[in-house]
This record gives sequence, structure tokens and C-alpha cells, in this order.
Amino acid sequence: MVRRLEEFGLTGCSRYALIAGETPAVPVRARMLIRNISDTALLAAVYRARETERVDALFRDPLAHRLAGERGEQMAKSLAFSEKHSWSWFTRTYIFDQFIARCLEEGCDLVVNLAAGLDTRPYRLNLPANLKWIEVDLPDITDYKEEILRDEKPVCALERIRLDLSDVARRRELFQRLSAEARKALIVSEGLILYLTSEQVGTLASDLAAHETFHYWLLDLVNPALMQLMQKKMGKPLEEAAAPFKFAPAEGPEFFRKFGWKPVGVRSLFHVAGQLKRLPLIMSFFYHLQKSEDFQRKRPWGGACLFERQPADS
Repeated sequence: MVRRLEEFGLTGCSRYALIAGETPAVPVRARMLIRNISDTALLAAVYRARETERVDALFRDPLAHRLAGERGEQMAKSLAFSEKHSWSWFTRTYIFDQFIARCLEEGCDLVVNLAAGLDTRPYRLNLPANLKWIEVDLPDITDYKEEILRDEKPVCALERIRLDLSDVARRRELFQRLSAEARKALIVSEGLILYLTSEQVGTLASDLAAHETFHYWLLDLVNPALMQLMQKKMGKPLEEAAAPFKFAPAEGPEFFRKFGWKPVGVRSLFHVAGQLKRLPLIMSFFYHLQKSEDFQRKRPWGGACLFERQPADS
């Protein structure tokens, strides 16, 4: 386990040499630090930890700092675009928290978090003790997370499942089992579909919609304009880590309707951050000029979207 902790940056971080004086668009050190798609979970933990330290924090995650580790901080600081738009990270977390609370109020008795990463909602949210919460992710990051949180107690009934979601057959077997354990389930996939192709997203959407008890699906989405900007500013290290950005449908949330999912809640990260007065000064000016948080086809747009499963004959 010491080796695994070392891999995720809690020890031995000095082996990632920083190149003095080098200031390319994407520093070499960023390409060295990001090794695979699981490392993006460290970034998310970094920004949750920073938000937690604020007096006016939108949420509190006392576990995030430990999970992010030193390498998470190094990674964040090496990605100038991510640092400049750190508001989008904690705003996404905030909106997801709100949507999850809404779904639980509407009777959801199971939450399935696909590609859960280093998420800590089963520990930090006010959840019913009898709520079933399933986390699904790759073995290595799940092992790392369990080691860091081994002395912590979740507030609900938490189960972790080690599974590569690209294994379609095993994924479908899992969905079949989980659907039988719930009356009304919420599927969460935060920071997942951005890295899938349109075909892969469509197959996942169909697999989920095949189960009547999978009532809601919560995910984050970007449009092609924002995708292009992200690829230009921070896409290189992710491509080299075999985790390139891929999914940005031109039709936005409507992409999912043909797979059985109707959008019932769409929130713009930019708009919500503006409402909360958490945008940088120059961006606040543009927020006041923007009248709507609806999906945008031409201007860069990123948001959190809640979908409701539609019966096949509707």
C-alpha cells in the first residue's frame, strides 16, 4: 500500500522535477504529473479542499485535502487554465450537491456514482442512514481512496465496486443487479462522459435507460466551443495520459432524448458562479450581460444536467 500512496503523490513527490524558467502553454511538469484518467480526480479534490478553507464556503469537505495530496496541488498549479477557471470546479460540485438533494427529496433510495473517483459525498452530505450509495470505479483509485479513508465512517450505506466501465458486458451485469435493489435510483456520472466518444455515451445512456428503476441521471456537459478551448489550453497532458477530451454534442442536453432521457434540470456553471458572486472580476462583467443560463451553441458553455428516464413508448 505504501507503493500505491506513493503513486498518488502522498510521498516521494520530489521525483517530478520542475523545469525552471519554462513557460509553455502546457508546462512539461503537467504532462509528467498527469499519468492517467484517474489523476483528474486529484484535481477535483484540490478544488474541494480550497473551497472548504473559505469562510464563505459553498460546501465543506474536510477529507478533500488528504485525498488530493501534495501531487494534486502540484498538478493544479501546473495547469494555468484550470487555476484560472477554478470557479468551475467548485461550482460543479455545488450544483451536483443541489441536484442530489432534490432527487433524494423526491424519493430516490439508491445513488449509483459511476467513475466516483475521490468523491466524498457519502461522508459529507446530510443523507438518510438507510440510503444505499454505490461507488463504481477502477481498482487502483478505489484502493487508494479506501486506504486514505479507512478510519472514516460514511453517513449512509456505502458500497464500492471495482469495475472498468468500458467493459460493457460486466457493466450491464452490474446495472441489472443494482436496478433490482432500488425502487427509484439516481445515477451520477460527474467528470466521466467528457472522456467518452459519442457512440460510447449513447451506449451508456441506452444501458441505463433499459432499467425502469433508474429514474434520474445527473451528469456534466460542455459544448463544442468550450471543448475546443479546453483542448487548446489543457488538452495535451490529458492526451499523453490517454485521457483526451472527446464528448461535446452540438445539440447539448437534447442529445440524450433519443436514448430515453429527458432533461429536467440544466444549470450553467458560469451563470451559477455569477449568481454566487464567485467569478473573477472581468468574467463578472460578462455574466451581467448574459440573460439566460440555457445551453449555448456558439459561446463556450458548460453545465450540470439532470435527466429523467422516459418510458420507451412515450
